[in-house]
Amino acid sequence: MIGYGDRARTQCEVVRLFRETHPDLPPLNQGTISKIEAQYREMGHVRKVPSKRQAVVDDDTKLNLLLALEENPITPARQLARDRLERKFKR
Repeated sequence: MIGYGDRARTQCEVVRLFRETHPDLPPLNQGTISKIEAQYREMGHVRKVPSKRQAVVDDDTKLNLLLALEENPITPARQLARDRLERKFKR
């Protein structure tokens, strides 16, 4: 919306225009507009970019998770992993 239509707008004007145009959506703030504009200038689009971050799991954790799955085959693996992490960091 910054360069949308007949002229360029400030970020504050974009926030106001978005709220007027889309009253049913959660309001945007100037920080959000700034991040969207920066992404557009850097990448040429504002589509969400998938994260490339992957969990790093050591062999002991993998083994403990497999043992937990064997003991509790009905419990989802993610839940077991989350429970193990919570116990590990509470110590």
